[in-house]
Amino acid sequence: MKKCIVFISLIFLTGCFEPDIKESTKNMLVLSTPSDPKSFNPIIAKETSTTEITQFIFEGLTRIDGVTLKVKPSLAKRWEVDSTGKIWKFFLRDDVKWNDGCDFTAEDVVFTYNRLIYNPSIPTSSRDVLSVDGRPFVVRKIDRYTVEFILPERFAPFLQLMSQEILPSHKVGPAIEKGISTSWWGVNERPENIVGTGPFRIKEYRPAEWLILEKNPYYWKKDNEGNQLPYIQKIVFLIIADVNMSLLKFKAGEIDIVSIRGQDYPLLEAFQEQQNFTIYKLGPSLGSEFLTLNQNIKAPLPDYKKVWFRNRNFRQAIAYAIDKGDIIRNVYGGFAVPQDGPLNASCGFFYSPSVKRYPYNIKKAEEILKAEGFYKIGGALFDKRHNPVEFTILTNSNSFERIQIASIIQDDLKKLGIKVNLLPVEFNTLVSKISVTKDWEAIIIGLTGGIEPHGGKNVWHTKGQLHLWNLEPDEKNITGWERDIDAIFEEGAKELDPDRRKKLYDRWQQIVSEELPLIYTVSPEVMIGVRNKFEDLKPSVYGGVLHNIEEIKIRRLEDCRSSK
Repeated sequence: MKKCIVFISLIFLTGCFEPDIKESTKNMLVLSTPSDPKSFNPIIAKETSTTEITQFIFEGLTRIDGVTLKVKPSLAKRWEVDSTGKIWKFFLRDDVKWNDGCDFTAEDVVFTYNRLIYNPSIPTSSRDVLSVDGRPFVVRKIDRYTVEFILPERFAPFLQLMSQEILPSHKVGPAIEKGISTSWWGVNERPENIVGTGPFRIKEYRPAEWLILEKNPYYWKKDNEGNQLPYIQKIVFLIIADVNMSLLKFKAGEIDIVSIRGQDYPLLEAFQEQQNFTIYKLGPSLGSEFLTLNQNIKAPLPDYKKVWFRNRNFRQAIAYAIDKGDIIRNVYGGFAVPQDGPLNASCGFFYSPSVKRYPYNIKKAEEILKAEGFYKIGGALFDKRHNPVEFTILTNSNSFERIQIASIIQDDLKKLGIKVNLLPVEFNTLVSKISVTKDWEAIIIGLTGGIEPHGGKNVWHTKGQLHLWNLEPDEKNITGWERDIDAIFEEGAKELDPDRRKKLYDRWQQIVSEELPLIYTVSPEVMIGVRNKFEDLKPSVYGGVLHNIEEIKIRRLEDCRSSK
């Protein structure tokens, strides 16, 4: 699941490239990105710095329409399911080529699932969601353009999850044969070796400066007149550290699309007509922003801190002490809503409004801590074993909003006598601390979200690759409520009745809101500024503004200047 829209350092471009960016007649889309990608490998990606690039390079058998949210054909032109609901046949398109000109076939689908996703030596979150009761699908080739999936049980989110990226066996296979399970397609890989079927491919990458995607000359989609898609010839990602610099370059016409913070909206709103752009307000983000405490028994932390962090009442006291109204006003300029559970109203059908709420209440927080044996001396809080309550919050240094949130939480917890230290670090370093070293006490970060709860199994199941607050727990260290959530996600995947599925996931949301492995803050409204140079945009909170990238056209220069 993927959240975190954040922004990193601009190194001014030299030579002939920068004038091209300023040239409106170029059939090119210019974006800013928060950091260098961690890799170009969508199978092992756990961070948006990678997936915001790879989303344009790779495709799955199906796709989800960004507006209707319906499952549509992609690399598979159609499918059939037998009467048991467990045997699916996918009939692949026979006109698809990889961006190096090689044919896409059933071999690639079988390879992606059997040799990559279900390979235990590859740390992929996809394996968490593409299984039932921990059992993989049987994936086999019927003929060159037909693939069969045999499921261990009926599986409600199956078609949605078939949007999983397919990778080329002829390019990745040699690395797997050599036993290379994680380092293939790193950021030092030659662009021509990053091969997908999507509308774009990598042309050039200069770390800390830019990344350029070019039109895939072999892309299979065509418009109604038979013209090959996409219409846009290039996508340029400028790597910009400072979000304020991104906004300045957007206003100057050097960036085409930019995420807009609530606090910046009043400054930009009045300039939409004058500077020829539009701000799309799409609704609360599908993802979540939260504080999480390290509950991992194996973490390199003092044992007494693990006792605090694993105490539900301690976590609830912190939740009551966080002034979400202050965050909404001072971080998001009023463009956000409080969040207390893993979903919000933008998530649609599965959202439950009946979760436990944590309105700002310092007195209640103090009462909870006192009941747990904590006490104050001279304004400082101590636990019942006389340890001063102090911990460090990490967050990504390129997110001004998260640093602000951390500062507000620091001040809020000081009222309880808790000393909080703040340590912003580079985003990919933060991801490594979570997934590799486990060397952290508290983190403010976010997760991308969606409309299908099972897509978050990699976070919520105890064996999930992103079960970040208690990653890779021993069987004896799994709590009862975590086991309950494991059971909900296993049962929810097999339950085909929507109403019964909803009851299961309502219970999941209730458990999470009570146990607070993630202490939620607020859901910011998604606002995106777009230059008025594009046709056929279909903005939505689920798909953003680029979900139909292959259909988007760039107007002629004179049309751009007259648009409002």
